[in-house]
Amino acid sequence: MKIRIFLTTILLTAATAFGAGPSDILGPWKTAGGDSQLEFFKCGDKICGKIIWLKAPNYINKKYGPVGKTKVDRKNPNPALRNRPILGLPVLKGLTAKGANRWGNGICYDPEIGKSYKCKMFLKSPNRLELRGYIGISLVGRDFVLTR
Repeated sequence: MKIRIFLTTILLTAATAFGAGPSDILGPWKTAGGDSQLEFFKCGDKICGKIIWLKAPNYINKKYGPVGKTKVDRKNPNPALRNRPILGLPVLKGLTAKGANRWGNGICYDPEIGKSYKCKMFLKSPNRLELRGYIGISLVGRDFVLTR
């Protein structure tokens, strides 16, 4: 009986350590370099994300926009959306759970270049999330590391 309780305890511990659910990625995450922060949240039964913090929320170089003015989504392919502030901008949508520590079938938007990509994520540890944006197949893409 003691062995059965011991084995059950080990299995439950392993399941919580390795079986991440959607709530394990919810909340704020820092981008590499610490220049911005994203927040993941539920949108229906999927996961979405938006920009919630920028190290430099205003333009500091006139090459990119009027110095001192709030950064906007100026490279958006839709001219009607180019005045949206970067802060609060939705950049991830539609991610669905694909198994333990994995999410896929999402769309990621990069406001620095104004393009959208397919994306997927892997929770490597409680404090490390790897995001992959790609075109077509995931072999053609770019990785981003987010940390808590």
